[in-house]
Amino acid sequence: MPTPLFDTYAPPSQIFERGEGVFLIERSGDKYLDFISGIAVNALGHAHPKAVAALKAQADKLWHTSNMFTVPGQHELAAKYCQNSFADRVFFTNSGTEAIECAIKTARHYHFVNGRPDRYRIITFTGAFHGRTYGGINAGGNPAYLEGFGPRMEGFDSVPFGDHDAVKAAITEETAAILVEPVQGEGGVRALPDVCLRGLRQLCDEHGLLLIYDEVQCGAGRTGKLWAHEWAGRAAPDIMAVAKGVGGGFPMGACLTTEAAGAHMVVGTHGSTFGGNPLAMAVGNVVYDELTAPGFLEHVVDMSNFLHQQLHGLADTHSAKVEEVRGKGLLVGLKLKTGYVNKTLAKHARDNHLLIGAAGDNVARMAPPLIIEEAHARQAVEALDKALTALEQG
Repeated sequence: MPTPLFDTYAPPSQIFERGEGVFLIERSGDKYLDFISGIAVNALGHAHPKAVAALKAQADKLWHTSNMFTVPGQHELAAKYCQNSFADRVFFTNSGTEAIECAIKTARHYHFVNGRPDRYRIITFTGAFHGRTYGGINAGGNPAYLEGFGPRMEGFDSVPFGDHDAVKAAITEETAAILVEPVQGEGGVRALPDVCLRGLRQLCDEHGLLLIYDEVQCGAGRTGKLWAHEWAGRAAPDIMAVAKGVGGGFPMGACLTTEAAGAHMVVGTHGSTFGGNPLAMAVGNVVYDELTAPGFLEHVVDMSNFLHQQLHGLADTHSAKVEEVRGKGLLVGLKLKTGYVNKTLAKHARDNHLLIGAAGDNVARMAPPLIIEEAHARQAVEALDKALTALEQG
């Protein structure tokens, strides 16, 4: 039907009216297993009772004040983020790309206040996705997202994903930081090896650079650790952008920094009207408490191991169509062989009442709620088996 909306999306015919746990229910009453969860957002599934209760309770009290006034929930959640992580400072945003913008500004301003305003360039990686703002698309460097929006923004140097020598060669006296996703989502569900993260940390220390992680998609427990980089050991960042899963479905994000990296961001350097609003903080605190509850992340590890095992079996069965299983934790993908299209596979999966997504490099992407059980993984693999059977070249 005609619509006044921008034609920037092409959704399928299904219109979902409600969600229950790991399922979405369409207007017709048909139930779909949700293995994309709003693109890695609904970490606790749909209509999680504690999150719903917190949102309703806050909605009855106060929705918005702006950051002209103290929002107590911000202090509570920021303290939680900092208590068991690298971080000492937090700035709350409404989205992941806003968190990235804050991270970029923080890195450049750090060098400015330390007497090196010439250090503003940021090294990024091919296949990266850092959001849809003008700064975000220029940091990501995807030509398809840059086309038609004027000249490239100065200050980003893209190197091949996982090429340590290329990173070293790209460092100059003007380099301020390295920005990387520990696990690329949009770029094809590619995990950077732990040794590479440690190598980037070492390079930053050697050259006086700031290390920025984009954990918008791979953070919030999705890999089985609260933050994906924690698997690498001594590879902590100076700055980290998070969003998606941290709000459990409510729009929120955050930029986390060390004291050294963030202390210079003072009054007038950055701001947000809606960032850290009372509603978001009410939900964000509940999500954090659930993610860090005893046994929760262990469950994520167990389920991810089971799902990966099942998907490897599926890939063997359909070896003529599936090239490999990718990803880490419950951010996982099936890379299809040339001639088979990931979006077509997603359509066939939807026909079998399974919701998945499509990412770059011809990868079918899955990011289910972190609360899935083995039965849900089996149901997803059964639907994927039928979808792959129906998948034809084209």
